[in-house]
Amino acid sequence: MNTKRTTALLAVLAAGALALTACSGGSTAASSSKGDELAGLSGDIGAKDFSEQYILANITSELFNAHGADTKANTSVVGSANVRAALVSDQFLGYWEYSGTAWITYNNNTAPVKGTEAQFDATKKADAANGIAWLDPAPLNNTYAFAIRSDKAKELGVTKLSDIAKLPIAEQTFCIESEFSTRDDGWPGVKKAYGLESVPDSNVALLDTGVIYTTTQKGDTCNFGEVFQTDGRIPALGLTVMEDDQSFFPVYQGAFTVKQTTLDKYPGMADVVALVAGKLTTEEMQTLNAKADVDGDDPADIAHDWLTEQGLI
Repeated sequence: MNTKRTTALLAVLAAGALALTACSGGSTAASSSKGDELAGLSGDIGAKDFSEQYILANITSELFNAHGADTKANTSVVGSANVRAALVSDQFLGYWEYSGTAWITYNNNTAPVKGTEAQFDATKKADAANGIAWLDPAPLNNTYAFAIRSDKAKELGVTKLSDIAKLPIAEQTFCIESEFSTRDDGWPGVKKAYGLESVPDSNVALLDTGVIYTTTQKGDTCNFGEVFQTDGRIPALGLTVMEDDQSFFPVYQGAFTVKQTTLDKYPGMADVVALVAGKLTTEEMQTLNAKADVDGDDPADIAHDWLTEQGLI
């Protein structure tokens, strides 16, 4: 009886050990395969020369590497056109681009497409002819906008751009960039779309991008400052973005772009980018950008901390 019980007990223990080994082996295999989808993929993830792009490049590179790739964020190239050229020439593996920029600047269209989804679809189709693939977009829209001090907006009773023309001329004051002052999708178009042709040149101050935010917050030079909608300084400085109620500004929806030949070789890139794309709303990017532009944090650290908080690394 003792022998039989001992034999039976050993059999049970052996079976249990086998089961534990199988479970352990299965877990290890699953863990290993989870990080191997992009094995063999290597190169630089590009970025334009501002904080949002630095953060997005670092998010993408670190996430790719967590799935088996060997990439690094490259933030050394200056100028939007140069970053696009770096993708075309294979200097960059990929980078985050904006639908309005590619549609107007790279595909030579003079007018934007109305509607976020319609603009993205048109841009994706146009760039497919250039051999460039657009992965699923993020909700963020880094478009042009005008912002005003929140307390001043309440004082003037304005919430949308069409309200400005109803104000006294003395209150119709603007701070804009020199480039914006000449673009078709900039100041000339805004004046026409919103009935601001009577605004005198003396009411318009040309300033550097970063200065516009602080100057608008002070309110002594202008009430309305040209801003980028995902900029973290908007909430940090207590500014309110005016509604573009005529839908004048093009949609600048962000998405990761890559050459189609690369995507064909590593189709898993799309699945990995999809893990973060849906989380990157305009508000979320404002928060992340503020960490860089207001708090002075390093974009690589911002990206790492965010990925960790999201449970993605």
